[in-house]
Amino acid sequence: MFVVSWVSHTTFNCTDAYELSSWWKQLLGYVDIADDPNEPGHEECMVVHPDTGHQLLFIEVEELQEPGRVHLDLRPTDRSRDEEIERVLALGATPVADRRTPDGLGWMVMADPCGNQFCILRSDAEVAAASQ
Repeated sequence: MFVVSWVSHTTFNCTDAYELSSWWKQLLGYVDIADDPNEPGHEECMVVHPDTGHQLLFIEVEELQEPGRVHLDLRPTDRSRDEEIERVLALGATPVADRRTPDGLGWMVMADPCGNQFCILRSDAEVAAASQ
């Protein structure tokens, strides 16, 4: 089987990232990431399942809209973020919002043929190269 992207985490758009991440931690038994604890006022809060490593990310947005409250964030496994964006466009996805920045950070918000949104992030290799 040929894998070209993997689900990095599941993202929830919300009005209070800390409050909603705390609620889901209680519901599912997720915990804060050890070196990145969540605190009141944080606009982005990530929690992780202690056994599986699955992550949930809660991001504050100005306005909650449908679709787009919950979406997948994908990391390419064998190509760059921008190459994966081109591949996904060729499969029939449509761009929703380009959140890439001139310094190479950021992501692209896309929609599948039914309008369900997802994001394409930088690959692990791109993240590792930027931290060197």
